Amino acid sequence: MRIGILTGSGTYGLDGVDGPRLVETEHGAARVSQGTLAGHEILHISRHGEGHERLSSQVDHRAHIAALRDLGAEAILAVTVCGAVDRSLALGDLVVFDDIWFLGNRLADGSLCTLHTEPGAPGRAHWVFEDPFDAHLRSALLGAGRAAGLAIRDGGCYGHVDGPRFNTRAEIRMLAQAGVSAVSQTAGPETVLAGEARIPYALLGFVTDYANAVAEQPTPLAELVRLIGESSQRFAAALSGALERIDQAALKPVGSQITWD
Repeated sequence: MRIGILTGSGTYGLDGVDGPRLVETEHGAARVSQGTLAGHEILHISRHGEGHERLSSQVDHRAHIAALRDLGAEAILAVTVCGAVDRSLALGDLVVFDDIWFLGNRLADGSLCTLHTEPGAPGRAHWVFEDPFDAHLRSALLGAGRAAGLAIRDGGCYGHVDGPRFNTRAEIRMLAQAGVSAVSQTAGPETVLAGEARIPYALLGFVTDYANAVAEQPTPLAELVRLIGESSQRFAAALSGALERIDQAALKPVGSQITWD
C-alpha cells in the first residue's frame, strides 16, 4: 500500500526514506522521496525542502498532490507545526483536526485552489463533504499518539492563513470567533486538493506557540524555534504508529464528487 506523507517546518526527511527525485505532473514538478515504513511504501514530500528553501508562499501544493495521485498514493498523512488560537491548547500538544477554516480557497499566487483548471477536462467536479478529513486516518493518528504517551487532542478546527508573515491581533480575534483552534500557512490547499484528487487525507498539528495576543505574553522566539525542532520526534512517533494502524479496506475518498463525465 502506498501512503503519502507531507511534512513542514522542522521535518525535512524521514528515516528509511531515500532522497527526493523529481516527478513531473500536469501541474508542475514535485520532489518526492520513496521508502518503506511500518510495512507501507512511503511517498514523502517536504513542503519547504531541505534547509527550508521554500517559504510557505512558495510551496507548490498542486504539484505535490498531483504527484502523490499520479504515483498511486492511497492515503495521505500530513503534519504541520502551528500556532494555538484556542488558549486551552498547551505548547507541545498534538491536534488531530476535524474541521478547517480556509475561506479564501486560493493558492499563494492568488489563483483558485483546485486541480480542475481547464474547462471540459475529464474528472472535473465539485467536491461535496461534511467533514474534510478521513475518519479512519484520524483514528489511526489518535491511537498512535495515545499509545506513544503523547498529549493529543481529538478534534479541532485548522485555520489556514497566508504567509510568510504571522498574523495581527485583529486577524487572530476574527479566527477565534470562527472557532479556529490553531493556525499555520500550508495545509488548507492540501486538504482541498487531496479531496478533489479523491485521496483520503488527515492532518496532525503540533503547537509551537500562541498566536498573536492569545496568551498574556507572546511566546519567546527561542521557545518557538526549540519546539519546531522538537516537533520532528513527536511527528515521527505518531506517524510510525499510525501507519501500523491503517487498514486499507477502511479507506475511501472523503465526501462525494458532482461530475459531468
